[in-house]
Amino acid sequence: MPNYSKSDLEKIITDGGSAELMVSIADNLGRELKEVGLTTSQIRSLFGEVRQIQAIWSIKGQENRAMRRFILLKPKMAYRVRRERGQGVRTLVEALLPAMDAVITGTPEKQKERFDRFVEFFEAILAYHKSYGGF
Repeated sequence: MPNYSKSDLEKIITDGGSAELMVSIADNLGRELKEVGLTTSQIRSLFGEVRQIQAIWSIKGQENRAMRRFILLKPKMAYRVRRERGQGVRTLVEALLPAMDAVITGTPEKQKERFDRFVEFFEAILAYHKSYGGF
């Protein structure tokens, strides 16, 4: 049972001043993901796609393409939840979806900034998962 709310996840994406909340949630989530058996390869497959989107977003004039790919990550995540065994991918995706929605619903001027916070959040989850012995 997560000890954070959907509004907490939205806040870390929309409010630039909540790094402490981001770290706290990522720490708890990283530990939980390790305990439910999420593997590094499962988390990295999704994170790799996010990194590719980040690379596209860094190219001037490709913002719409990057946002489209980010939105289309949602069905890929749903597929991964159904395909993978165990609770790990489901737990990760359930945490990432509200954060993704906060990026998507932002104004075009704010989307890049919010996406960058989403990447920071995902990186922190990955780091804590690994620090707790995720394999």
